[in-house]
Amino acid sequence: MSRTFSRRQFTHALGIAVGAGIAAPEVWQLSALPPRLPAGLPADTIQLNSNENPYGPSPKALEAMTRSQQVAARYPDAVETEMTQIIAEHHRVPASQVMLGCGSGELLRIAAMTFLSADKNLVVAEPTFEAVLQYTRVTAANINQVPLTSDFRHDLPAMARACNAQTGLVYLCNPNNPTGTIVSSDEQDEFFRRVPRSAMILVDEAYHHFVEDRRYTTAFDSFPAQSNLILVRTFSKIYGMAGMRLGYAVAGEDAIRRMNAHTFWNNTNAAVLAAAIASLADRQHMIQQRRLNSAARQWLYKELEKDGRGYIPSHTNFVMVDVGGDVSPVIAEFRKRKILVGRKFPSLPNWLRISLGAPKEMEAFMAGLREIIPVSSRAA
Repeated sequence: MSRTFSRRQFTHALGIAVGAGIAAPEVWQLSALPPRLPAGLPADTIQLNSNENPYGPSPKALEAMTRSQQVAARYPDAVETEMTQIIAEHHRVPASQVMLGCGSGELLRIAAMTFLSADKNLVVAEPTFEAVLQYTRVTAANINQVPLTSDFRHDLPAMARACNAQTGLVYLCNPNNPTGTIVSSDEQDEFFRRVPRSAMILVDEAYHHFVEDRRYTTAFDSFPAQSNLILVRTFSKIYGMAGMRLGYAVAGEDAIRRMNAHTFWNNTNAAVLAAAIASLADRQHMIQQRRLNSAARQWLYKELEKDGRGYIPSHTNFVMVDVGGDVSPVIAEFRKRKILVGRKFPSLPNWLRISLGAPKEMEAFMAGLREIIPVSSRAA
């Protein structure tokens, strides 16, 4: 498969410069894809619980998936090599510093397996994306969870203080899941300086494409000067390929070599690799998806503010909404209305995570919320 776009085109495709002005959100006449639902749920159930892109991949990516059937009988070694080289060229590192994964989740698992053990510890925010915590328990490593700040952001000074000679891995999800908050570039750089070089810093940027705040910069701006960084991204979010499973990590050569010992050969597939290359070339589709997401987020804010409901300002494709009490019965009531919403996070028991969907889905969510927790009952 030959490359059909330049490095300059790829640079634009992989990430819009954070803070660059974009046009006012447009009303795109697109319909959400049908959900892939657990058994037993009605076919018209609305799925707003997994931070997925409701519109799916670029049409060019879908075409590339179809064409990939022609090579379905062959292992994807050649396309893996091409994909690795494309990513390496963009980040201006050798291909030996890039690793592909079956989604970013596999890369988080591999980092935990590589750098944690019974005599090492993990430093992590609470709450944050739980995958690393789950994988850490398998390694028998100690877990040091640091509460978020009062504005629901990573407490980076406290996390740095929690690091010691036994710290094997520090996990930073920026923007953070489930709160949707960010830490600024200055805060992040200071944190990198304070963490011991003996500890690896795993930065998860699954949602970075959605950020519009000028205070945010990707941790790639600190790479490779910061030798203990591992940076992970995914094609599951803005590129709409959560069901296809592809992510990548960039780190120092020694870290990648050690991590490779824990991976499978051919942990990707021809269809997702072809789709990813096509997605990166389709810059307009990514810009469109960012506008759609921003429009849905702003619409939701206005509706919540009309009702006087609290929410955490988000830099992602989901928003945390204050339901004023235990979120569990609220989740159950939404399910009765054929709307799936986020799970309960024990450290934030009154907050409901809602993924941003297509307009009709968001309208259904607000109608359900107003039925379950009427504005009049909140005022009382």
